Amino acid sequence: MKECATGWLEQLCWNEQGLLPAVAQHVDTGEVLMLAWMNREALRLTLETGEAVYWSRSRGRLWRKGEQSGHVQQVHEIRTDCDRDALLLRVTQHGGIACHTGRRSCFFRLLEGGVWRDADPVIKNPADIYR
Repeated sequence: MKECATGWLEQLCWNEQGLLPAVAQHVDTGEVLMLAWMNREALRLTLETGEAVYWSRSRGRLWRKGEQSGHVQQVHEIRTDCDRDALLLRVTQHGGIACHTGRRSCFFRLLEGGVWRDADPVIKNPADIYR
C-alpha cells in the first residue's frame, strides 16, 4: 500500500476538489444516517471538537451539523476505508433527526417495483426546525 505522506490528513486520498465522502452511522444501532462531504478543515475541526463538521458543496462553506436545527452529531470514532478515499463517522445523533426533511435518516426512500417511495416517517416538520 502506497503511503501518501506522513501527516494524518495527508495520508487520505482527497478527490480533485479536496473532498472525501463521509458516511455518518449511529454508534449504537449501526443505522446509516447520512452522507456528506468533508474537506481537510472539516475533518480537523471534527476531530478537535468531537462534533461533526462537514463541507457544504451547495453553500461553499463549512457546515457544523446541527448549527440551525440543534441536531448535533457527537462523533465517537472516525474511520477510513482501505483505499483511504472515504470516511465513516460513528456518531450519536442528538435530537434523533439527521435529515433536513425531518426524518431520522437521509436514506428514507425505498425502491419497490421500480418506484421510489418514502418508507420512513417525518418526525418533525422541517418548517418547525429551520426558521
